[in-house]
Amino acid sequence: MDSPFLQVNDVYKSFVLGTQTVDVLNGINFTLHRGEMLAMIGASGAGKSTFLHILGTLDHPTSGTVLYEGQDIFRLSETELATFRNRRIGFVFQFHHLLPEFTALENTYLPALIQKRPKHEIIEEATTLLSEVGLGHRLHHKPGELSGGEQQRVAVARALIQNPDLVLADEPTGNLDAHTGQAIFEILRTLNQKRGTAIVIVTHNERLSDQADRIIHIVDGKITDGTET
Repeated sequence: MDSPFLQVNDVYKSFVLGTQTVDVLNGINFTLHRGEMLAMIGASGAGKSTFLHILGTLDHPTSGTVLYEGQDIFRLSETELATFRNRRIGFVFQFHHLLPEFTALENTYLPALIQKRPKHEIIEEATTLLSEVGLGHRLHHKPGELSGGEQQRVAVARALIQNPDLVLADEPTGNLDAHTGQAIFEILRTLNQKRGTAIVIVTHNERLSDQADRIIHIVDGKITDGTET
């Protein structure tokens, strides 16, 4: 396997609540390779979402470094960091966060529109992505006209519109029934293999996590092990 494109070194994260300091991450060391699909599991409150937010540059570590292709990403300005995030990282959350007034097609291409890419180009790419996730016939439907599983498929397509190096998925099947959740996972897996996009997925579903390339466990803010599958 190639050298890792993402490397986390000795990352700590603390929050100050009133007069108390709460330690959430306690020395995380982690690597991820291009095209790898990794599952992250752990009890509620173990630090999974906090770690995912730091990987996605949505939050800063208290100390430690996060290197993308050797670049210490948190040395960038906030403006540079926002541009990096939009172009290089895609997000899929438990709640799809679609804009209700826009169609599936419009929700999908909005992140690319912000970057002022040619509109004809991003419409074509968004149409292709929605077809890949099984929604080629629902392009012009608004979220209220789609099922929960279909809305999450739109969220997956939106996460991929910028052809990111990394997709971070935080409990993306948590609000779905088992059959639909498996379908969403299989879409992520297929896109991971077809496009070579690295994916980190946080899940409580062991049946899904067992299908990833690797599993890491977070306990009390630390990675306890990684298991190849």
